[in-house]
Amino acid sequence: MEAEAVLKKYEQYLNPSSTRLFRFMGLTGVEDHASGWTITATDGTDYIDCLGGYGMFAIGHRHPKVVETVEKELHAMPMCGKVLFNEPAALLAEKLAALTPGKLQYNFFVNSGTEAVEGCLKIARLATGRPAFVAAANAFHGKTFGALSATGRELYRDPFQPLLPGFTHVPYGDLEALRNAVNEYTAAVILEPIQGEGGIIEPPAGYLKAVEELCHERGALFIADEVQTGIGRTGDWFGVNQDGAEPDLMAVAKALGGGVMPVGSVIGTEQAWQGLIENPFLHTSTFGGGQMACAAGLATLQVIEEEDLLARGKATGAYFKKGLQELQQAFPQVIKDVRGRGMMLGIELTKEGAGGMLMALMIARHIIIAYTLNNPKVIRFEPPLSMPATVVDYVLTQLREALQEVAAAIEDL
Repeated sequence: MEAEAVLKKYEQYLNPSSTRLFRFMGLTGVEDHASGWTITATDGTDYIDCLGGYGMFAIGHRHPKVVETVEKELHAMPMCGKVLFNEPAALLAEKLAALTPGKLQYNFFVNSGTEAVEGCLKIARLATGRPAFVAAANAFHGKTFGALSATGRELYRDPFQPLLPGFTHVPYGDLEALRNAVNEYTAAVILEPIQGEGGIIEPPAGYLKAVEELCHERGALFIADEVQTGIGRTGDWFGVNQDGAEPDLMAVAKALGGGVMPVGSVIGTEQAWQGLIENPFLHTSTFGGGQMACAAGLATLQVIEEEDLLARGKATGAYFKKGLQELQQAFPQVIKDVRGRGMMLGIELTKEGAGGMLMALMIARHIIIAYTLNNPKVIRFEPPLSMPATVVDYVLTQLREALQEVAAAIEDL
């Protein structure tokens, strides 16, 4: 099918508005296949993927080990019957318990990040008997009702009011504001170790550990939303590792499926899990924990270990960040700040209109980037952890040329 025919079907049967926006940005290609850090469209155009499916393709596209593992399950038992036990779920749960920090032990498998967040919120209420939550301003936790209630941008919240009651939002990284908000009604504090859609915002050093301690002091739980930061994205297995924080509940997804299967997990301590141990049918899922999804998750974790992707991603991320900082020095009228850790990087631009222009210019150069949902002035870079420095160099060269064009037009934006 020709690309234009696909776009017309999107306009007619999916969403005409988003299709028009993508057309305007120059995103008119139709995905045909992908490998590593390259997406190939049906017209044969190769795109370098610096967005990584918003953090999903940590080990690259279509990694052969994950594909082979999933194919094996496809021809054996692709979906869990939910009556007998399934080995891939048991093995993945054991592996995640070993990799996660502190006393995190129990897993409940889901199909997406927002489902994982919903599970964390429910389990926190069940464990504490308390109704309220504290989240961060500008946070992003998903767009289902509970996750949206925790999300900190009114643009997404207001059309669906009233949302779930009991959510308070405080400035991210402000420990004193958190102290004033957490009380005897607080079931949990939910935070991203680095705010992703908020604009690649890192908290002050020691903040996450202090949050953990404050929660335990007040009888609340600490939920780490690792949906975007987890599974190696920041150079560690999880974003909380940087501070040595040990959450009571953790949401993981995105990269866990290796870019091959949708899979996520709610991971909790024995104390947090008591309510589900007493009544395991309070929270269930038909599709969560299927054999293909869990096998993909286990294979993904093995690939990261076998290919040393934590160290490689950390080193290449530092190299990429240094290159972005050099571009900031060359174009201070365009780039206000460079921030992030590992392969989760962002450049904050001086004007909001510059984000869309820079994105379009890079797409025209066949490099996929995007701005963050809660802050359109920030362009994010979340490529596969395996992307080599030679490809990073090419991206930086193309970015320099695009920035020259933006700089020439910056006063009119």
